[in-house]
Amino acid sequence: MKAISKQKCAECAAMLQNHKSYRYISNSLGISVSMVAKIKDQMELAIPQNTGGRPRKLTASDRHYCVRLITSGKVDNACQLHRMVDFGVSKQTLCNALAEEGYVARVKVKKPLLRKHHYHQRLNFAKKYQFWTEDDWARVIFSDETKVNRMGSDGRVYVWGKKGSKRTKREIQSTVKHGGGSVMIWGCFSSKGTGRMCEVDGILDGPKYTRILDSHLLPSACSFGMCGRDFVFQQDGDPKHGSALAKNWIQDHDIQVLDWPAQSPDLNPIEHLWDHIKLRLNGYETYPTSIHELKCRIEAEWAKVPKELCAKLVNSMPNRIQEVLAAKGGHTTY
Repeated sequence: MKAISKQKCAECAAMLQNHKSYRYISNSLGISVSMVAKIKDQMELAIPQNTGGRPRKLTASDRHYCVRLITSGKVDNACQLHRMVDFGVSKQTLCNALAEEGYVARVKVKKPLLRKHHYHQRLNFAKKYQFWTEDDWARVIFSDETKVNRMGSDGRVYVWGKKGSKRTKREIQSTVKHGGGSVMIWGCFSSKGTGRMCEVDGILDGPKYTRILDSHLLPSACSFGMCGRDFVFQQDGDPKHGSALAKNWIQDHDIQVLDWPAQSPDLNPIEHLWDHIKLRLNGYETYPTSIHELKCRIEAEWAKVPKELCAKLVNSMPNRIQEVLAAKGGHTTY
């Protein structure tokens, strides 16, 4: 085989580096295709192989820019991203690019609005109680109010169905205006189990709240084996909880109250207890025919709450505190 000049070898190598085909190089330099392959092997050129397929419409820098817009919070979803960038691609292409970068679309979780002073309050609370153990939290009686609808839940209800099939009757949740009526209930619990629960008739004000504390909190504490300063009472910062009547009643009975930060339902384990009760109520095959039947079901499910669940929820408090510290007063995963 006739030797070729060093100049042609260099030109051949340059063309190979620029991803020119063997046939193109052969015609351009007047050498055989086999010579082009031989030059490549002799010079040990690391030339990436063409995997075929349609070229990507988004370059690596385009993809990184999209990811940066998402992670910086300038855009939340592919629709907003499609309106902001001008890459000449569809929204689906942007979705595919984000998916390849390891991102998935998730439903935004609703959390209470936290302002600057809320962050400070929550962080100070976490710092104050960061060294409390499970035994310390076992002395706390947690309380709260919640609303229960007669027909349907305020949240999402999931059901499994075959992809692409028409919705069957069991996949439809019937609703009526205002939930068909509802019941407001007050309850309390500790690591030892559930305490007394009662219906809140009408609007809860200071006098009514004081009567609830007198007739339900104290008997609950006694059933837990806690009396006087043997327990710490938790309540949120609702105005009725801080009324003069309620404050005087608590002071007269020498009850310790946990200094609870505002906008912090994620710190109160009773919220998960309410979720448990409502999930059980949603498990009934039929809706209650009346408000009275709804009350009976609530009382029945409240009485069935396992003590192990109560203990587990209360024992989660140290982890909740640590999450607030890690988030510098921000939201937790609870």
